[in-house]
Amino acid sequence: MTDATDNNDATSSDVTAYELVGGDARVRELVDRFYDLMDLEDQFKGLRALHPTTLEGSRDKLYWFLSGWLGGPSLYIEKFGHPRLRARHLPFEIGISERDQWMRCMSMAMEDVGLSEDLRLRLMQAFFQTADWMRNVAR
Repeated sequence: MTDATDNNDATSSDVTAYELVGGDARVRELVDRFYDLMDLEDQFKGLRALHPTTLEGSRDKLYWFLSGWLGGPSLYIEKFGHPRLRARHLPFEIGISERDQWMRCMSMAMEDVGLSEDLRLRLMQAFFQTADWMRNVAR
């Protein structure tokens, strides 16, 4: 991150969330912690039930997606094309409970991997918009 008072061409607005998170290894760490929590914590059992028995494919897909979504390499798009998030999630009943479990799980994961409070708050706002848009049942 550069200081806006520097005479460089870059400004602090040029820094992506991907860079603020810490790049590739930290995105993977975040995703792994998210799925570890989902697998271990009873409070996320409704969310966990929406996933396959093994979480390896889910881990990879979220990692690939978040990489691009945060402003890093577009790994998901390179592999699968446009994410079509809502369409890909329509087969699963996603209501307020599932949305809120996803949000709590991601919040805990971001805190556990040591993201700053400011960054966590910014990301949670963006995550909420997407998570709420994914809801496809009224409950």
